[in-house]
Amino acid sequence: MKILITDGISEAGAKMLQDAGHEVVQQKLTPEELLQQIGDYEALIVRSATKVRQDVIDTGVKLKVIGRGGVGLDNIDVAHAQAKGIAVVNTPGASSISVAELAIAHMFAVSRFLHISNVEMRKGEWPKKAYSKGVELTGKTLGLFGLGNIGRETAKRALGLGMRVIAYDPIVTQTDMDVTLTSKDDVLAHADFVSLHIPFIREQGPTITAAEFAKMKDGVILINCARGGTVVEKDLLDALNSGKVRAAGIDVFENEPVTEAQQALIHHPNVSVTPHIGASTVEGQGRVGVEIAERVIEALKS
Repeated sequence: MKILITDGISEAGAKMLQDAGHEVVQQKLTPEELLQQIGDYEALIVRSATKVRQDVIDTGVKLKVIGRGGVGLDNIDVAHAQAKGIAVVNTPGASSISVAELAIAHMFAVSRFLHISNVEMRKGEWPKKAYSKGVELTGKTLGLFGLGNIGRETAKRALGLGMRVIAYDPIVTQTDMDVTLTSKDDVLAHADFVSLHIPFIREQGPTITAAEFAKMKDGVILINCARGGTVVEKDLLDALNSGKVRAAGIDVFENEPVTEAQQALIHHPNVSVTPHIGASTVEGQGRVGVEIAERVIEALKS
């Protein structure tokens, strides 16, 4: 069968698909080009860049499976695909370690001014006094929104650093980790660091708005390596400017690539930013490629 891969996967994953007897085409396509070509394929594999909405699904008359190399499925109209008998598969655990490590990296960056002192020293400055009031992660309380695969990996690393970990997850009711499961408001009230590991559900809207910031401790640090839209960026900027939020580490944004309207947040001195690279490690991409190949192969068999 013919498989179209629009956002790329690892060589190992592509080879697995070919070894299983499938014809694999890897090509970056515009939305218009995707609509023109999708009718020739039985399977489509994407990452986060390609949007698979109703028009793509309706035009893909041969489609049997849509694979998403990654965790979230917000760029795929899952309900419409399933209603047409098309299987939708993803790789929820493959990039968990990579994303968790980036979340921890952002915690270190903003706690010790790594993001901004690095830039200023390259300009010839020596901002030792300005950045002499960093904070340690050890002994602090990390509040997690979401205790799925990525949340658990983040908790493991935080516990290893001597942090206390509390978490809110409406689905998870028990855990074998040294993590206290509690309410959303309890996490907001007691966390020194808040890290999001949740999907963005468009119908439910953002998880963190001005109302949630108001419930947080003064000087809280927010980390978002989950999904753009889970935090209202304007409300975050207001909270940073007021000092309610000490700092933020952000890997995901409401608009990607970011627009002119987001520049005030991107350039805020208390914000560490990365361009949606949570899963972008050699090891993580290798696991994603192999796992999505396995799932697509299995789905095509059935």
